[in-house]
Amino acid sequence: MSATRNRTAVPRDTVPELRFSVVGAHSAAHAAVPTLEFALQIEVPDGRQIRSVLLDVQIQIAARRRGYSAAAQERLLELFGAPDRWGTTLRTLPWTRVTVIVPPFERSTTIEIAVPCTYDLEVIASRYLAALDGGDVPLEFMFSGTVFFATPEGALQTARIGWDQDVDFGLPVDIWKQTMDRHFPGTAWVRLGEASFARLCAFKARHAFTSWDATVDALIPREPS
Repeated sequence: MSATRNRTAVPRDTVPELRFSVVGAHSAAHAAVPTLEFALQIEVPDGRQIRSVLLDVQIQIAARRRGYSAAAQERLLELFGAPDRWGTTLRTLPWTRVTVIVPPFERSTTIEIAVPCTYDLEVIASRYLAALDGGDVPLEFMFSGTVFFATPEGALQTARIGWDQDVDFGLPVDIWKQTMDRHFPGTAWVRLGEASFARLCAFKARHAFTSWDATVDALIPREPS
């Protein structure tokens, strides 16, 4: 016969209040793939001792919160349609979701959230970021997870962090571009089906082109500047 364990709920007034803020971002210098690192500050106003936090972070791009140049609007045509329709088509874009483990701290700590980036232009977030000229990317960070903390008596307790925890952050477009240029300077990536790639390779070889740029230029002539 199996026994049922009685679980004691943690009183809400004993659960530490965590406050989050994103205080900076930079390109990771020695990552194997393009990686952005966001500095996340976590504070506990009552000074409670936190044993650890298993933190789930969801990041979205709040595309409605910034303006766009005519050139950016043209590059975003495939994503959102013509600008006169953006009142209904411009929307928040999901970017990524990561989980981090926060080590023990009291009062406050700052950790790095590493976000790998891709230049695969089939990924909606990458296509959006590559289309921007400058300024900031309006990001929304949403937090959930589990906090492990000590009660006043020293006992270990756990509590869930609700999805109502969220903060905004403006990521400079230049930082994203620096991150990509560190690994793919002056290049972009397009994914092709195997059959299309085989035809493109055969065309390149048949005409003895020395680069993919020359191959594309032969198929799609450059427009006069």
